[in-house]
Amino acid sequence: HALGAVTTPVVDLDQGWRTKRLDLEPLTADHAAELAPVLDDAALHEFIGGAPLPAAALARRYARLAVRRSPEGHQLWGNWVMRVRDTGNAVGTVQVTMPAGGPAAGPAEVAWVVGVQAQGRGYAKEAACGLVAMLREAGWTVAAHIHPAHLASQRVARAAGLSPTEEVDDGEVRWVASATPS
Repeated sequence: HALGAVTTPVVDLDQGWRTKRLDLEPLTADHAAELAPVLDDAALHEFIGGAPLPAAALARRYARLAVRRSPEGHQLWGNWVMRVRDTGNAVGTVQVTMPAGGPAAGPAEVAWVVGVQAQGRGYAKEAACGLVAMLREAGWTVAAHIHPAHLASQRVARAAGLSPTEEVDDGEVRWVASATPS
């Protein structure tokens, strides 16, 4: 239809992509069994709330996310598994939520999580930098919401080109990077 170009982002949510050390695979329900033990740590929820999900609940969540679109169709969802190329191990996920109307409809919201065992090796920074760069090149303003005490996530956001704003939503500071001028 005529609006196809507007509603389809240049970032292909069904495609994997690569960074220097990571292969990023589109998330499916099948990833739950592998990721449940990686993400099964209450420390990962210190700033975002909630609790680790058992594999079956994680599979149900991932099946919903794998549709790549919110039920009402207003948002597009990109979710990828971070896999370390050298070891084949899944270490976390990176995600984006985008308005279906394209970059003019609002920012692309990004988030990331890396299992405690793999933290401190730059995986979140590498995946976030790659995702933010793709989004900005495609014309998106990129935003993230980060707890003011979550210093590791702040370092990731800063490395990916995001800067904190004065906006606070539900206790989290909004970080933003504008689209790359074309």
